[in-house]
Amino acid sequence: MKRQDIGLLLKLYSLQKQEGDNQSNLSGESQPDAIISRYTARALEQETGISKSQINLSIRRCYDVGLARRDRRLGVPRVNTQVLFDFIVHGLKLVFPVKPMEVTRGIATAFSAPILKDKLMSAGELAMVWPDARGDTKGQSIEPLFSSSRYAA
Repeated sequence: MKRQDIGLLLKLYSLQKQEGDNQSNLSGESQPDAIISRYTARALEQETGISKSQINLSIRRCYDVGLARRDRRLGVPRVNTQVLFDFIVHGLKLVFPVKPMEVTRGIATAFSAPILKDKLMSAGELAMVWPDARGDTKGQSIEPLFSSSRYAA
C-alpha cells in the first residue's frame, strides 16, 4: 500500500455516497454512463491530482488487499467500507505515522479543518496544517498523507 491509495479510496467512497444521493436526479439509460464516467482514470486524476498510471496501480493494490472490489454490474471500483473504516481507525497511524513539525502557514487539517473545527478539541493551542504558501492558517505543520492532498482539498 502507498499513502495515495488511502486518498483514492476516500475519493471512491465519496463518489459512491454521491451516487446514492443523486440516484433520483439521474434517469433512464444515461445513469450507468454518467456513473462510469466519474470513475475513469482521467476523471479520478482531475479530482485527486494523482496521475492516471498511479490511479490504475493504486486500484489494483486495493483489489489485492481487499480494500476495494469491482462492481459486477458497472465494472467500477467499489470501496469495502467496513475494511477501510477499520484500517483508518486501527492501522493508519501505525503504517503512516504523523510527526508534528515547525510552525508555518498552510491549509488547516485534522481537528483544525473547517468541518471539524467546532466539533473537536485539542490540548494544544496551535492548529495542525499542511504546509502551503497559499494557506490561510498558521499552525504546526504535518506532512499530508500523499503529496497531492493539498490539491485535492
